[in-house]
Amino acid sequence: MRIGVIGGGLMGSGIAEVCARAGVDVTVVEADDAASEQAQARIEKSLDRGTRSGKLSAEEHTAASERLAYSTTVDDLEGSDAAIEAIIENEVAKRELFQRLDAVLPEAEFLASNTSSVPIMKLGAGTSKPERVLGLHFFNPVPVLPLVEVVRSIMTGDEALERARSFAQDTLGKVCIDSQDRAGFVVNALLIPYLLSAIRMYESGFASKEDIDEGMIKGCAHPMGPLALADLIGLDTLLAVSESLYDEFRDPASVAPALLNRMVEAGLLGRKSGRGFYDYSK
Repeated sequence: MRIGVIGGGLMGSGIAEVCARAGVDVTVVEADDAASEQAQARIEKSLDRGTRSGKLSAEEHTAASERLAYSTTVDDLEGSDAAIEAIIENEVAKRELFQRLDAVLPEAEFLASNTSSVPIMKLGAGTSKPERVLGLHFFNPVPVLPLVEVVRSIMTGDEALERARSFAQDTLGKVCIDSQDRAGFVVNALLIPYLLSAIRMYESGFASKEDIDEGMIKGCAHPMGPLALADLIGLDTLLAVSESLYDEFRDPASVAPALLNRMVEAGLLGRKSGRGFYDYSK
């Protein structure tokens, strides 16, 4: 099987890696040469880490690397069996990309989005075959976390849905749960209000960021505190999902705190930028 992954950031590179490790030929498409080189370096670093930890043999590392190709044009995906989009959380950019994928891949089995917030129906509506457009929402870090949300819009067909679920579950070895095409899907609809509540608590001076995170780790057996998790997700992504949730449900719990808005405006996006609620530059 040959698949295209559009976007080589944290999520896209992780998706591309698990596909290659599962024996799938992957073409990663990025915006320019510099971004493409960064995506390749990111994937190779992750594969190196897997080899050092013993989870991946040297032979498996080499085989996965050889299944990966890199490009700066969607046209190079011609002939692929499917595509997964993992670009920025911008509805206009995603809709334009799906229109392009629709033209380049007229015979693809499915076109999937890894979006956290954009309605799948809107992505499919601009294509000639909306029945093959759906959501495959992976979780960061993709090589580690087993879950994929399979999201069906009101226009997604049975055939594409079953093929995508089979790909995620049988080929990639992921655990799949089904979600309706609603803002936040299952996990983020529950998670985002919790993260925003933690930010409000810190913003108000109720408790320090360290104590908030330690409380949830040691008191609720969470593997990571909410503020550290927000940094891992990316504060810009967190803001985009919170806005999507509020637009759909008008729930005050989904309103982004002023601090989150200011941090995103300042470019303090978490791990991806080197600084968020915590400093990762050292």
